[in-house]
Amino acid sequence: MASFPPRVNEKEIVRARTIGELLAPAAPFDKKCGGETWTVAFAPDGSYFAWSQGYRIVKLVPWSQCLKNFLLHGSKNVTNSSSLKLTRQDSNGGQKNKPREHIIDCGDIVWSLAFGSSVPEKQSRCVNIEWHRFRFGQDQLLLATGLNNGRIKIWDVYTGKLLLNLVDHVEVVRDLTFAPDGSLILVSASRDKTLRVWDLKDDGNMMKVLRGHQNWVYSCAFSPDSSMLCSVGASKAVVAAILV
Repeated sequence: MASFPPRVNEKEIVRARTIGELLAPAAPFDKKCGGETWTVAFAPDGSYFAWSQGYRIVKLVPWSQCLKNFLLHGSKNVTNSSSLKLTRQDSNGGQKNKPREHIIDCGDIVWSLAFGSSVPEKQSRCVNIEWHRFRFGQDQLLLATGLNNGRIKIWDVYTGKLLLNLVDHVEVVRDLTFAPDGSLILVSASRDKTLRVWDLKDDGNMMKVLRGHQNWVYSCAFSPDSSMLCSVGASKAVVAAILV
């Protein structure tokens, strides 16, 4: 049982309360394994919630609508859902009428999720930008999914459309993180003992392979200014890299 220092009044600690529950449906495939829910993620602006339901399925839920559903079922301790702003554009800049729930079949077990949002003034490091397949709008929101087979799939959150399929890892992708500066730089951590840096504004081209871990890489995180990346793995050491 956890204990607190003498200066901490346990009675003043806010205790977690259940405001609602999301349940995964019955297994859509005839499999005895693979049903684990490995990961969840919130969009940076709080507009969407994503969770791996097991059996290669990810559910994208407009979070304000989800909170309203909890309210309708009698939950009282809920954030005011009307305060959540939903901005909606697809990768071609088109407005969407209403945020929608999406069920995404990723093709393999999903181990990691990450949302990324675009800032137009953060240009790609690629010189030939006129060759880009995608030109992301100001309010573009992407979801990256890391799979059991080493692939990373990039989805348009507002349409549920698959945009990119990143192929280079040879083992499970355990973690994903976007640079917080809106550049759509994505880093993936894998059981193949490497981290890989991808530029999604350059159509997902891989920029770097980071090798410093002697064992599986479990997790990675950017510094607030996006200049440094730290990662941890089975070797119990933190590896830091400066991204320039």
